[in-house]
Amino acid sequence: MAVIKFGRKQAATKTATPAASALLANASIEVMPRTAEKVESFTSILPANTRVYIAHIEGTPIEDMVATAKRIAGEGFPVMPHFPARIIADKATLGDWIARYQGEAGVDQALVLAGGVKEPHGDFESSIQLLESGLFDKAGFKRLHVAGHPEGNRDIDPDGGEAEVTKALEWKNAFAERTDAQIAMATQFVFDPEPVIAWATRLKDAGITLPVHVGVAGPAKLQTLIKFAIACGVGPSLSVLQKRAKDVTKLLLPFTPDDVVDGIADGVAGSDATNIENIHLFPLGGIKASAEWLSERRGDTLTNSKTG
Repeated sequence: MAVIKFGRKQAATKTATPAASALLANASIEVMPRTAEKVESFTSILPANTRVYIAHIEGTPIEDMVATAKRIAGEGFPVMPHFPARIIADKATLGDWIARYQGEAGVDQALVLAGGVKEPHGDFESSIQLLESGLFDKAGFKRLHVAGHPEGNRDIDPDGGEAEVTKALEWKNAFAERTDAQIAMATQFVFDPEPVIAWATRLKDAGITLPVHVGVAGPAKLQTLIKFAIACGVGPSLSVLQKRAKDVTKLLLPFTPDDVVDGIADGVAGSDATNIENIHLFPLGGIKASAEWLSERRGDTLTNSKTG
């Protein structure tokens, strides 16, 4: 077992299977401006070329988003800011955001999504409307990701089904064929591999060929994860956390995504039944904890990491 040195401690890695290593090889991670401020240096905690999503929460000024993108891109990482349709007032605002990100931070990637607010702030309600604007293509964006919901999305399908979500994905699948940008799907975080594998299999069977980047929660306290899971509408896999919470011996231990990642990896290894290809980390327990877990699991050597 390899040992990676970090500023606070030495940690022994859990050996990753070849299948898990393949899923984690190009793993991405997510930050917000306020959490990014707490990181002295991203090069000290993340391996080179890690894609960093920048979540745009309602109320965050675009200036803060662009400054965060500029800072992280300046450290050499590809950045992918969120473009939440429902908090973008109009096409002029969308164009302004794109121009700011490109001009100040050299951004050419975006996660295009509806966003978490119920009522649109302006003209846009869905990610499809943002893509239909043509502004991302006009600006020459090289990569556009869209949201995936393995456990459903009652905001789109109030009956708990998948009909409307599937229609939207079919549109995005067709869009991928007529744009020069690379299109992929980043999912909400899950805690149980089986529902996400079953969902991805249904998509492939329906002819949806978008690559799938599965969201998993980074290491965190169990209580923290349950809170986020309920708030974000995580469905069937919430029972995994609830079951763990009943075990007093595990209640106070940090939850790590090892079992989820291993389960997904084992489920897709040697099979072409799904388009699952990457893992995306939601650092619900802190960016440093998630980055450390990822580096430990992959056996990364961080040349700029601080030791002591």
